[in-house]
Amino acid sequence: MKKNIIAVGLLIIAVAAVVGIKNKKACSSGTGTGSCANGPCTLPIPVGRPVSEDSQPAVVPAEKALPALLELGSVNYVSCKMMAPILDELRETFDGQLDVDFIDVWKDEEAGKQYGIRSIPTQIFFDAEGSEIFRHEGFYPREDIVAKWDELGFGFAEPQNVE
Repeated sequence: MKKNIIAVGLLIIAVAAVVGIKNKKACSSGTGTGSCANGPCTLPIPVGRPVSEDSQPAVVPAEKALPALLELGSVNYVSCKMMAPILDELRETFDGQLDVDFIDVWKDEEAGKQYGIRSIPTQIFFDAEGSEIFRHEGFYPREDIVAKWDELGFGFAEPQNVE
């Protein structure tokens, strides 16, 4: 089991490195400034923002046998603020079926680099083994998130309203 966790961790790091290299090549021809012309706003991760001293790079919990939704964004960015109640509701509704986490990449710059974030918010879907299975950039409505999980083969049971 411990070897599997290590193998998954190394795989995630390798994928992040490849994505980071590709993103660096793709972005090296640009001006380095953000834009919202076509789709979600792309913002460079601000340099020099304070990173909390207890901040750790995010690690998808491989020891749990649950799929996970990880959003990387900023608590100060409008689209991310709009996503916050959706994430809270998903976390509550699918407790025990799905791990839902958020990382503020302006406070934890390393996490943004680790996951190769090009724009915020970015939602990353992981299977129960910790492998990335889907990525979305920009605002993502709750209905679309649940539909994507269904499409990926995860039919989460929604609690029934008992009155």
